[in-house]
Amino acid sequence: MTLILFYIASAVALFATIMMITRLNAVHGLLYLILSLLAVGVIFFLMGAYFAAVLEVIIYAGAIMVLFVFVIMMLNQGHKTIAQERAWLAPGTWMGPSLLALILFAEMVLIIARGGSAETGHAVSASQVGMALYGPYLIAVELASILLLAGLVGAYHLGKPRLKMSRPGGEP
Repeated sequence: MTLILFYIASAVALFATIMMITRLNAVHGLLYLILSLLAVGVIFFLMGAYFAAVLEVIIYAGAIMVLFVFVIMMLNQGHKTIAQERAWLAPGTWMGPSLLALILFAEMVLIIARGGSAETGHAVSASQVGMALYGPYLIAVELASILLLAGLVGAYHLGKPRLKMSRPGGEP
C-alpha cells in the first residue's frame, strides 16, 4: 500500500512540477510549485523521514509563499493589477491545483488512518539535523544565507521607487 501511495505522490509531484514550468502566469506557477513541494513532503513522510517532511512543508512551501507575497507588496503596482487579480480569482484558475491538493490530502488521511508507520527508512530527530547543518555543512548553510541576503538586497533595489533627477535650471 505504501508503494502505491508513493507512486501517487510522485505522479502529483511530477505533474505539478511540469505545470509549474509551463505556466506563463507567475501566480499559477507558484501554486503548482507549492503543490510539488507538498507532494515531496508526502514522499518524505512515506519514507519515514518525518522531520524532513515537516521541514519541506514549513520551510520551502511556507517560505516561498511569504517571499512571493513580500515581493508583490514591495513592487506595489497599484491600480494596474486589479483586473489581473480578478482574473486570478476565477474558479477555472484553481481547478488544477485544487484537484492535486485534494489527492495529496486524501493520501495523508489514508496514511494517518493506517497509523502513519513507514515501511522503510528511520526517523530523524531535530538535533540530528541541527548537528549536520551546523557541523560538516556549516559553510553550505552560511553560503545559502549570504545568497538569500543578496537576493533580498537586489529585490529591494529593484522594487524601490526611482527618484527623478532635476537639473540646476529646474528642468527634469
